[in-house]
Amino acid sequence: QHETFTINSEKLNEKRVINVWVPKDYTKSTDSLTVVYMPDGGIQEDFPHVANTLKKLIKDKKIEPVILVGIENIQRRKDLTPKTEVEDDKKVAPIVGGSPDFRDFINDELFPEIEKRFRTKNYKAIIGESLAGLFITETFLESPQMFDVYIAIDPSLWWNNQYSVKTAKQNLEKLPSKPIKYWFAASDAGDINRNTVQLETILKTTNLPQLKWFYSNEAKETHATIYRATEEKALIWGLGK
Repeated sequence: QHETFTINSEKLNEKRVINVWVPKDYTKSTDSLTVVYMPDGGIQEDFPHVANTLKKLIKDKKIEPVILVGIENIQRRKDLTPKTEVEDDKKVAPIVGGSPDFRDFINDELFPEIEKRFRTKNYKAIIGESLAGLFITETFLESPQMFDVYIAIDPSLWWNNQYSVKTAKQNLEKLPSKPIKYWFAASDAGDINRNTVQLETILKTTNLPQLKWFYSNEAKETHATIYRATEEKALIWGLGK
């Protein structure tokens, strides 16, 4: 049970398809709910399995009811990547480096539309894997006020010569005083794993009181299996009672 609508985005200069799943008792209640946002949120993408996981966790009373908002891809590698100085990075797609515009779209156009259409709390989470995990980590470090809970699964932190990791310490020092949660995990993919381990070290040494974080080293998983293998525990950690 989900609904789909489109947004004519001025920020991106294109029509974007948005999929929204609400829990089964949503219409019988007047409660406002936390919203979980996700890139790769198309019906042929990761939206169905994340919706099913949320449904199960709500049924089992492991998390409070939430709304899931999926953003369907058009040019995934453009939207989810920051700019890069590395020539090999630029070869992954015709256009890269669109993450600031994609973030503006979410913040300035998608948030208000969801708040208009649904009963929402002022509490937001975001979940994603691979390049979406990179986007989520970059957002956590550079625009931390946007979300309260960040879940980055196998984030592609090698992008732009590990720029997000290299600038993490100075960005963490500017973190707002509001409570923030950041959960991240890495599979056996070496180019990801070594960077997540480095980020873990930085988070340990920075040790901020307002930041609750958890690193899950999933060496038994591959890049292809890690999303489904970890989403349940990640969502419980991020949204659990």
